[in-house]
Amino acid sequence: MSKVKCNHCHLEFDDSVMIKEETLNFCCKGCQGVFHLLQDQNLDSFYDKLGNKTIQPPLVASSDLNKFDTQSFEKIYITLNPEGYKQVDLIIEGIHCAACIWLNEKVLFNTDGIIDATINFTNNKAKIVWDSDKIALSQIIEKIRSIGYNAYAYNSKIADEKASRAKRDYFIRMMVAVFATMNIMMLSVAKYTGFFTGITPEVKHLIHIGEFILSTPVLFYSGWIFYKGAYYGLKNRILNMDFLVSSGASFTYIYSLFILFGAKGESYFDSVSMIITFVLVGKYLEVLGKKSAIDTLDTIKSQIPLETTIIKDGKRVEVAVEDIKIGDIVELKTGDKACVDGIIISGESSFDESSISGESIPIYKKADDIIFSGTLNQDSLVQYRVTKTFKDSTLNSIVTLLEDSLASKPKIEHKANEISKGFSVGILSLSVLTFFVWYYLGIDLGFDYDGVNHFEKSFIVAISVIVIACPCALALATPIASLIGISELAKKGLLFKEAKFIEELARATKLVVDKTGTVTNGKLSVVKVKIMDENIHKLNLLYSLLDSSSHPISLSVKEYLAKNYKDLVIKNLSDIKTVQAKGMRALYKNIDGKEFEILGGNQKLMEEFGIRYKFDSQNSVYLFAINKRVIATFELKDEIKEFASEFVANSINNGIDVIMLTGDNENVAKQVAKRVGIKTVVANINPIQKAQYINKLKSEGHTVIMAGDGVNDSVALSSANVSVAMGNGADISIAVSDIVLLNNSLKSLNEAFIISRKTYKFIKQNLSISLIYNLVTIPLAMAGFVIPLVAALSMSLSSLLVVANSLRIKGK
Repeated sequence: MSKVKCNHCHLEFDDSVMIKEETLNFCCKGCQGVFHLLQDQNLDSFYDKLGNKTIQPPLVASSDLNKFDTQSFEKIYITLNPEGYKQVDLIIEGIHCAACIWLNEKVLFNTDGIIDATINFTNNKAKIVWDSDKIALSQIIEKIRSIGYNAYAYNSKIADEKASRAKRDYFIRMMVAVFATMNIMMLSVAKYTGFFTGITPEVKHLIHIGEFILSTPVLFYSGWIFYKGAYYGLKNRILNMDFLVSSGASFTYIYSLFILFGAKGESYFDSVSMIITFVLVGKYLEVLGKKSAIDTLDTIKSQIPLETTIIKDGKRVEVAVEDIKIGDIVELKTGDKACVDGIIISGESSFDESSISGESIPIYKKADDIIFSGTLNQDSLVQYRVTKTFKDSTLNSIVTLLEDSLASKPKIEHKANEISKGFSVGILSLSVLTFFVWYYLGIDLGFDYDGVNHFEKSFIVAISVIVIACPCALALATPIASLIGISELAKKGLLFKEAKFIEELARATKLVVDKTGTVTNGKLSVVKVKIMDENIHKLNLLYSLLDSSSHPISLSVKEYLAKNYKDLVIKNLSDIKTVQAKGMRALYKNIDGKEFEILGGNQKLMEEFGIRYKFDSQNSVYLFAINKRVIATFELKDEIKEFASEFVANSINNGIDVIMLTGDNENVAKQVAKRVGIKTVVANINPIQKAQYINKLKSEGHTVIMAGDGVNDSVALSSANVSVAMGNGADISIAVSDIVLLNNSLKSLNEAFIISRKTYKFIKQNLSISLIYNLVTIPLAMAGFVIPLVAALSMSLSSLLVVANSLRIKGK
């Protein structure tokens, strides 16, 4: 039975099962319907763009379309744009080439009611804006399905799976390239050595064959992503770095094939392999960054509860966070996290706001105080009235801002694309011009081409221009210096996620620091103690009470006692009670049956139990009393980090303005800032305000570096040009940061600035070497003075100069 192709999907089937229509053949009703739909809408040029590629037949319309118009779907996935139109992000399934993107965009744009439809060709993510009065989302999905594709709402799980696949694919391609390049360079050493010392044609031919075998999978498997990127770039009228890499490698490969199959000269399969491998390593780092960004968003979103308890008609009801409305009464038990913002109407408790403010000390909240989403109720049951929906709540707003920040492209990326575009056009134009000048004008400067004919001579000279200007030295100029700089930084306890942050760090004009955990240690320490009665039995009672609490202040006092009193033991206390945001109360009976009331906490606790004890301090205070008598006082504060003052002074001396942004109160923040020499302090601000402050600095033209350690710093960190996370900080801040300070030392951060400035200086020197090299060698190659062998050796020499210059970073 003969097989024929379907006129729509191009898949082959037995002739007997096809739906025939004069000269047309269709594998199913779906393909037949789509074919005529495209004909009727004058979109049949889709098949010209598709070429010989195959696509999946159209899906049979399913009954799940109604879900796209439900309120629950709208609450989660649909937003309103500033013009009042609805907007949704969709993943369009089945897209695998530019023709598919063209078809979907054309069909959507021609659909009445759709305002905008753009599809990202790198991830198949479509942003669709429509007028809900004219068309429903289900009709849009149905339209997409009618032309053979499927669409579903974008969510992070799908993006994560795709990012994981991309990471795995890039890693395999990179390892193939690295393995082949290492082996091909060993053969190249023998070939180049033989050029000067003598080598038989037979041995040279065998080396060419070996290089061909090794370089072919590098070019066509490892380098496939560059061909793909160049193709999509050309489809979108962009000449990118992928185009330069793929064209340079391809022409060099083609010329080397000429040599392999009998032409005179030297092959340059090694250059092909080197070009692909060097650039592919950089691509892999980019993929790792994208995967890390998706992981970061998932981590932050996981902090938001999916359900909560509301009081409705006097009954407790579990509802999804998307269904909570303004005015609802939410009940929070001890250990529950708030999922939306609101105002307390009954109860009082301490709240851990470290996810929002970054401060480790719980905040006492009572009636009429504001509760923020993402904060943890530590003490007792409270009820609060909702003031913001889930979409507008504080933690969800942080997630949204972080998504926008991670999705935005830095200016340096756009500049790099423009530079590579000019470089690509310039080199290829010069190469083509050189070929035609030599071929048609017959220029002959007397160079001996050993019998090569006129066409091959012109081709060799043109190839020499591409090879000698091949981007190896240019590509190495930044990464080699950066790699050495990064290795030096790693020795100082600094992890740079991407090399490009060295440049930003070197050009910094503003350094924004958080207080807690960045300038200070982030841990309360006992700084002043007064014990009126050091009776070991009474200290045992204090130690036992502290052992019953997990409050940061209690833990610090307990640590102090354990360090200074070696013989303390835990006593059996009874009736232990936590007094919200004030401290603890317990009872103790000795062997004689005498009962003691013991109290430990702040002054408000003492006052509540009738103890009047005046105690003034700028620090956090812990008082301990037995039977209404205070017998010990402890003052605690967050200590300044070692080297903090020197770090601030060094930054200022290098022209960097240091600013402290903190959610802590202004008095405490100014005290810390004064001690370390920071003049500008902005206190009492939330994470979103931090990010807004940094964006304001950036809008004024500053290069902003942000250092922080808490979840609350995640938005601000992602907004800065370069973000630095303390190694002992929250996982989220580490994930969104560009630099991780592994040893948590400001001395290491100071070294980061020093080494970055040094590395940046050598990067500029390397670029100058590359520029001078191209200015000198390209004209020589165009004039025919440089054969491809010398071009390749010259290119290698320029690379060696760049590497040797970069190694000087270690010695300075």
